[in-house]
Amino acid sequence: MSARPDEWRRASAQRLSGRLLRHGGAVPGIATLRPEGRLQRVVGLTLEAVGCRLPIGARVQVDSADGRGIEAEVVGFAGERTFLMPTAEMRGLMPNARVHPLAGGAGIKAGDALLGRVLDAEGQPIDGRGRLQGDAHARVDATPINPLTRAPVTLPLDVGVRTINSLLTVGRGQRLGLFAGTGVGKSTLLGMMTRFTQADVVVVGLIGERGREVREFLDKSLGAEGLQRAVVVATPADRSPLLRLRAAYTATAIAEHFRDRGRHVLLLMDSLTRFAQAAREIGLAIGEPPTTRGYPPSVFARLPGLVERAGNGREGQGSITAFYTVLTEGDDLQDPIADAARGILDGHIVLSRAIADAGLYPAIDIEASISRVMHDIVDDTQLQQARRLRALFAAYQRNRDLINIGAYQRGADAKVDAALERWPRIEEFLKQSVREAARLDDSRRRLAELLG
Repeated sequence: MSARPDEWRRASAQRLSGRLLRHGGAVPGIATLRPEGRLQRVVGLTLEAVGCRLPIGARVQVDSADGRGIEAEVVGFAGERTFLMPTAEMRGLMPNARVHPLAGGAGIKAGDALLGRVLDAEGQPIDGRGRLQGDAHARVDATPINPLTRAPVTLPLDVGVRTINSLLTVGRGQRLGLFAGTGVGKSTLLGMMTRFTQADVVVVGLIGERGREVREFLDKSLGAEGLQRAVVVATPADRSPLLRLRAAYTATAIAEHFRDRGRHVLLLMDSLTRFAQAAREIGLAIGEPPTTRGYPPSVFARLPGLVERAGNGREGQGSITAFYTVLTEGDDLQDPIADAARGILDGHIVLSRAIADAGLYPAIDIEASISRVMHDIVDDTQLQQARRLRALFAAYQRNRDLINIGAYQRGADAKVDAALERWPRIEEFLKQSVREAARLDDSRRRLAELLG
């Protein structure tokens, strides 16, 4: 007796499923099955769906009441439940709404057509200047280069800031953190480096900034001249955590594209802290346990995964010199993200509120800052001069209160006497106008003259 139709269909589906698995999800001559699911419930920032067996990172569209649909990404699963994170507001979602898988990989347009443009987290232009041209593409989820095939950091990079060029010399392909609280000139310093750094291409990632600050950075800090050789990826704070996370990867992918074609790239990402906060929101939303100050373990795994993609390319390729800003809550340098960032970066530059309050801009604390590759890219003379100036700066700062009230007596400490004698010239050396570019050779010469 022949099998019933429903049994025959079930057996055929099982055979086809086995063939799909053997052929990596596609059978020649047969269209690939695209399983649809149903929205089961909404929990906080996440959607739970059943019936859609998709890998993490896959994109879907969820039907909504207005018919437009809401795009989401698979961020986790548990048994038959699939966790989705929407990229927009969840207004209009309905119970039991259909979930459709979306085709396409994690790629964006790249190439010289991006120069002078402002993009969103998806790599789409938001500057009102029309669509992007060109056929080049870059993968957002590229893997880091094998560390044994990277070119070493051997050449200094002129960033146009006197204090950094002379005392914290940056190497081409180095990755540094810019640690600062609120209101101490972080964005201004980034704008200076954007305009003055000797790089072929500048890629700026504004992650989680206020919308007003994005426009101010473009108009004031970057300017029309700086924008000509720059690509800006902007995702304000009101966007979903998924988009804020994706924006950092998009900016890195664009920098990688230019580096792999022999360009020397300056990557400025503001900020690594808001990248971590977006990852925290996603991790907590899918049930990951919080650890240090509410950050789940996945956050501390994502940080090196992002940072390690920057740096020098293979021999004969270009480089990515990266600056990642780190917001120190309450000026606390022991903040979990700040502490983790120091361990994975090649140096850190600390901006001090006390120095800013004293009227010294840029407010770089040269005592607390370090460039871990400086000893490989400068001569011994500059190293000794930098250490000597640090010692004079530290001696003055430790006795500042006594000096200000007139309680310090000259002759009590030879190092303090030397710092007191040179302090007006030291202050003048450390100050720099936002419209003044201090070139590398000139910075070294002025350092030698100061200590001469």
